[in-house]
Amino acid sequence: MTKESQTDLIRVHVIVTGLVQGVGYRYSTYNQAKQLGVKGWVRNLPDGRVEAVFEGKKAEVEQIVSWCHQGSRAAEVKNVAIEYEPPQGLTNFEIKGRDW
Repeated sequence: MTKESQTDLIRVHVIVTGLVQGVGYRYSTYNQAKQLGVKGWVRNLPDGRVEAVFEGKKAEVEQIVSWCHQGSRAAEVKNVAIEYEPPQGLTNFEIKGRDW
């Protein structure tokens, strides 16, 4: 990856609250990310929230973050907390299993 293209990338860490587990939220996020060419991961947290990291071109990352406010059809999103981080050069998008 060239230095110029690396500077075009952004990374966003999101925490989504509401009814977002057991409603296909992670799988829908995965499909959206794949469709947009966004890299990163998504996982459930033990307290009922969903955590995700999105990395890619600014327009695509902003599009998936916007999508997160609605999520899957059955989801009821209350809040999406967003934190920008330095890109780490992720190469794919995955659904992570339980780390807890």
